[in-house]
Amino acid sequence: MESVEKAVAKSLLGIKAVMLRPESPFTWASGWKSPIYCDNRRLLSYPENRENVCRWMADIISEKYPDVEVIAGVATGAIAHGYLVAHLLGKPFCYVRPKPKDHGTGSQIEGILPEGAKVVIVEDLISTGMSSLAAKNALVNAGADIMGMVAIFSYNFNQARKAFEDANVELTTLTNYDSLIEVAAETGYVKSSDIEVLKEWRISPSTWGKE
Repeated sequence: MESVEKAVAKSLLGIKAVMLRPESPFTWASGWKSPIYCDNRRLLSYPENRENVCRWMADIISEKYPDVEVIAGVATGAIAHGYLVAHLLGKPFCYVRPKPKDHGTGSQIEGILPEGAKVVIVEDLISTGMSSLAAKNALVNAGADIMGMVAIFSYNFNQARKAFEDANVELTTLTNYDSLIEVAAETGYVKSSDIEVLKEWRISPSTWGKE
């Protein structure tokens, strides 16, 4: 039976959520240059793929965190996925903005978050992990008890793994960079020359493309 890691990787590749542009690299919010960009929001336009991914996330949460009380999505990429997971689980949902609003109520967390609520955070993608952990800190400051975080995809950077370990946050992802590149190579989604570029970038993503 095919693993979830490979099935999700195939799903992302099948809907062209993964873009390769070695000759004109993408620039991330962190300032890193990257020959690859993974846009999990494209899943929302494909009902079957969307349903499978959200069901797998819901199953992980049910198994690992049966006492969860609230699902929290990280804005903006994981709002829709988080809501759908919460709906499948029959749980309340809230989402976390990158920073408090500069108008109205000035809220950073939208929705109801009871004091001391057991929360699982849903993310669409983990790169450096900084924005995800910033959302975690906002929830903790609002009184949440964070049980863990579940994401669709991670680049598996050492920096991110260490950041989650230091923050004492358990992270579970459906798939990751290694599985994605393996499936991309098997299916001919990328050329052999692109594979070499992707491997080089993966070794030192913070300095790649800046020479």
